[in-house]
Amino acid sequence: MTTPPSGNDPYQPYGQPSDPSPYGGQPQGQPPYGQPSDPSPYGGQPQGQPYGAPYGQPTPPFGYAPPPATNGLAIASLVVSLVSLVVCAGFTGFVGAILGHVSKSQISRSNEQGAGLALAGIIVGWLGFALFIALVVGFIALGVWAENSIDDCYTRSDGVYRCD
Repeated sequence: MTTPPSGNDPYQPYGQPSDPSPYGGQPQGQPPYGQPSDPSPYGGQPQGQPYGAPYGQPTPPFGYAPPPATNGLAIASLVVSLVSLVVCAGFTGFVGAILGHVSKSQISRSNEQGAGLALAGIIVGWLGFALFIALVVGFIALGVWAENSIDDCYTRSDGVYRCD
């Protein structure tokens, strides 16, 4: 015949009750460690008594500063530069590059993050704009070549072939 475990069981780990409860080792009817015994009437957290971090997450030490934010212009610089390459063949790449230059100066003054994004926006923007300029020059050269390679000769109504 088996008997229920008692509180003095030598095979039970030290400090744990023999009958575990849904509160992780707390006796039935008592809230977990760190929570007040009489919560607010609305079931939420009482005013002025903050709980610690949720279970399993470390609590930051006092004086902990959150990481600096990423500069919005740096993100915009990279997005505009990439969209310029894909949609406009680099036509608005200079806008992304200028945004990148402005964001780099803001980052150096305000100690924000995003210097790499700004640099990528500058590089992609100027390369895209250079690609656009090269395409425009190429189309102009193609037009000049096509105009010069076509001869201005024609056949008159009397059958004579004539070049002007």
